[in-house]
Amino acid sequence: MAIKKHSAFALLDILIKYTDENHLLTAREIINILEKQYDLTIERRTLYSNIEILEQAGYKISKYEDNGKGYFLEEKQFDKAEILLLCDALHASHFISEKQSNNLINKLLSTLSKYEANEFTKNVYLPNLAKITNKELFYNISLISEAIRDEKMLQFIYTKYDTNKKLVNRRDEPYIVEARYIVYNNTKAYLIATSPKHNGFIHFRIDRIIKATITEERSTKLARYNDPYEYAKDKLFMYGGNAIHVSFLCDERVLDMMIDIFGKEVSITKTNDNKFILDTRTSKKGAKLLAQQYLDSIKIIKPIELKNEFIEELNKALLNYQIDN
Repeated sequence: MAIKKHSAFALLDILIKYTDENHLLTAREIINILEKQYDLTIERRTLYSNIEILEQAGYKISKYEDNGKGYFLEEKQFDKAEILLLCDALHASHFISEKQSNNLINKLLSTLSKYEANEFTKNVYLPNLAKITNKELFYNISLISEAIRDEKMLQFIYTKYDTNKKLVNRRDEPYIVEARYIVYNNTKAYLIATSPKHNGFIHFRIDRIIKATITEERSTKLARYNDPYEYAKDKLFMYGGNAIHVSFLCDERVLDMMIDIFGKEVSITKTNDNKFILDTRTSKKGAKLLAQQYLDSIKIIKPIELKNEFIEELNKALLNYQIDN
């Protein structure tokens, strides 16, 4: 039999799992659940005493004398809307494997009543085929955080897909870098690092990292950014290289998308023909990839060198579509 002094913890568990503002339990129902599911037999006065203990600990409980119906836990760690939003975000996150996201979702749902949790699980979710298969993701994030904190070098194997859709080593020898930041960009988690062999920052997708270890060699000191996201926001699609000033001529219909990508601080000048000019700082590769994706609505206009370089690449690409004689 369970120890009666633990009944307050069992009561809290019952209030979390079985009550919300639409589902209240009477004192008799709570006592029955304690006996059948927790092997605890208590009297009403013990129940009232346990409710008082929980209230003294900071839990807000609506009681029979308050509502005339029964008992429910008014405030939980997260409210329903917050939990459902987090669950949806986990399900949609490509860089978290299906198993890992399901485990996290179940932990989050356990903070709701079974009725509220059912509102999420009743929704039909198709498998997210874009999710990663690297099971080392959370371990990698923890290890990278430790390397950043202790200013130690990080060693790992970096992978890529082959034509069989299998992850293979990008090169034979491991990468050894100075871990600096972790950022989330374009639905992916990235390691931003430095290396004695390269100038500036280099980027690695954390879900493509395997066999990561921390070495005994210390990283060099770095003048840190106040916010690594200030650095990352200039790296469209997380392409490296120095950020340059780029001007795009855009159709008005892509305005929302461009603000989503570059933020509200970006400079926008409306023209007289349902178009606007967007001025920003980004990498050359990122600017060209964005222009490639939206050829019909986004045009690079400055710098002229980048525009001409892009035109040359388009002409070369066009040759690939010429009909062979």
